Amino acid sequence: MIKPIPPAALHPPGQRMVLQDLWKSAIGCTILYGMSFLNHQLYIERIDAYIDPLIPRDRAIVTHGHADHARFGHKHVIATPDTVEIMKVRYGENAAETWQPLPYRTPLDLGKGVTLTLYPAGHILGSAQALLEYNGERIVVTGDFKRGTDTTCEDFEVVPCDILVTEATFGLPVFQHPDPKDEIQKLLDSVCDNPERAH
Repeated sequence: MIKPIPPAALHPPGQRMVLQDLWKSAIGCTILYGMSFLNHQLYIERIDAYIDPLIPRDRAIVTHGHADHARFGHKHVIATPDTVEIMKVRYGENAAETWQPLPYRTPLDLGKGVTLTLYPAGHILGSAQALLEYNGERIVVTGDFKRGTDTTCEDFEVVPCDILVTEATFGLPVFQHPDPKDEIQKLLDSVCDNPERAH
């Protein structure tokens, strides 16, 4: 058996990668740059909606409240209730013309046969993976996610799918993050040692 190249090695940091049918063949995995109803810009043409669009759109599915995913100016936003509230605090009540809070694990018919269900991503409060279903195909867009336990948000949940679209910012082996407990302790020590400084 030929050992496959790690998919993250094929993409510069910060780019999304798409994997379909992992271990479909004896070689390994197939990498796709297009999907049947979701394109590389995370645009769902069938229902004229985008996932985490960079510029204002008529219909936006937002995975979480960080500024690189949640933007001001969309006409209609679908997101978890916590993400909607984070966006309102960050950008104001009128950041979108309409808001549609969608709780985790609650399927939403978006029309034309497309269903959206949000699942916990474990990244921050309200962060979600978007499961899109159409014509028997299941695509999961993870947005940013974290597999470790975090008391500030629901834990990441594995969602069975045919196609996985994931963030790959830190996908290369060169990125080795320190233990969060150690980093939190450093911050707490610094706050105690330097109360007059901003942290």
